[in-house]
Amino acid sequence: MAKKKDFLICVDSDGCAMDTMDMKHFQCFGPCMIEEWNLQQWRDPLLERWNQINLYSSSRGINRFKALLMILQEVHLQYRPVDGLEILKDWVENAASLSNDALEQAVGKTGGCFAPILEQALRWSKNVNSSIAALPEELKRAFPSAKEALEAAHPMANIAVVSSANRQAVEEEWKRCGLLSIVDEVCAQDSGSKSHCIQILLQKGFDAGRTLMIGDAPGDLAAAKSAGVWFFPILVKKERESWEKFRREGLERLLSGTFGGEYQEALLREFTENLC
Repeated sequence: MAKKKDFLICVDSDGCAMDTMDMKHFQCFGPCMIEEWNLQQWRDPLLERWNQINLYSSSRGINRFKALLMILQEVHLQYRPVDGLEILKDWVENAASLSNDALEQAVGKTGGCFAPILEQALRWSKNVNSSIAALPEELKRAFPSAKEALEAAHPMANIAVVSSANRQAVEEEWKRCGLLSIVDEVCAQDSGSKSHCIQILLQKGFDAGRTLMIGDAPGDLAAAKSAGVWFFPILVKKERESWEKFRREGLERLLSGTFGGEYQEALLREFTENLC
């Protein structure tokens, strides 16, 4: 992406611009985990716990492999032993990138009797992607008002998707919803962490004080803080209202240089309270 405008707006995808997060976790992530680790005996409580971790708590939007490690650790403690957890934990905590490509490389390098857990994790992640791709297209839609808000912003700002989701899925969904044409860059799972992506984008010449991250999860806020840019929250179960608020006042605040101070603090309080 070349810097063409004075402002930069980074936008998360699942659960933020795209109304796909709940559906993907309900129908793909959790069920594929149950199937891969033969956890059908505890299906209901584990799926409920998976959704709590990924959708309705302060860990909302966590990387899929971090969430997998969390739930398998709970399985190990509460239900039955899970072989090789330390190998998975070591990879999750130390890998330069938490993506399918990085995991494939780790599978090829890791030896020992418990290395199959990495193969399971990779197989699970690929099955998740296949399941998501098989979801009916009419269910993969943008949140109401998201398109209008981004279209309003694009004349003044470069728009970059900054997501931890699978690149192919992100690009297909944004294109189908008519959003890809107003996007200048797509940073996905294979691009590195969200914080890393924002910092790389800033190196194009953007001023951090004229850069905004729009997100729905604490990880989006953490990425914004790490990169030193502003944060506008899309509130869970209030997504339409949030996008309308961004178009109505958030965008003008960014453009006029009045986003910081009390306005930013009020947004952060509202965001935190909404996930409690």
